[in-house]
Amino acid sequence: MEEKKKILLHCCCGPCSTTCVKRLISEGWEPVIWYGNDNIYPEDEFDTRGDNLAIVAKQHHLTMIRKEYQHQEWRKAVKGLEEEKEGGKRCSACFTYNLKIAEQKAKELHIPYFTTTLTVSRYKNSPLIFSIGEKDEGFMPFNFKKKGGYEESIKLSKELDLYRQQYCGCEFSKAESDNYRAKKALEKNTK
Repeated sequence: MEEKKKILLHCCCGPCSTTCVKRLISEGWEPVIWYGNDNIYPEDEFDTRGDNLAIVAKQHHLTMIRKEYQHQEWRKAVKGLEEEKEGGKRCSACFTYNLKIAEQKAKELHIPYFTTTLTVSRYKNSPLIFSIGEKDEGFMPFNFKKKGGYEESIKLSKELDLYRQQYCGCEFSKAESDNYRAKKALEKNTK
């Protein structure tokens, strides 16, 4: 039997990880779950997402490593980009920050490869993530939204009764999401 290749899987949350883990395992990889997301705000949201990710790791009998929450370090990485719209330069800086930390953790653990669940979301620009990741040693460009990955992640997260967040993660995306939902609710109530 061929030995599985270890890969560090940077995960943003439980729902996104579901189909990514499943695909990696089916392709002969042995994922180690890495939850290092200083961008997530507030800290109780970070904890909730991490707890739900642990459900997925446990289901597949995988090791999960949870980074200490250091939101102020992430804020330094996006300083000056606070007013950017979702998907803009702030998100690029955030991807760079998270992928660099994942690369460092993979090296520390002597895991030759790493990738991210960020590419499963239909709201994330996979080519941009790949262009950032290719600068990091060991990055594997998996486009997890291919082959119906996003849709499958929704199905699998419902089956596991995982918490599904309403925003990407940071306080800026939360405010944008809250404003959008408030506007939609107001429109609905005025009809």
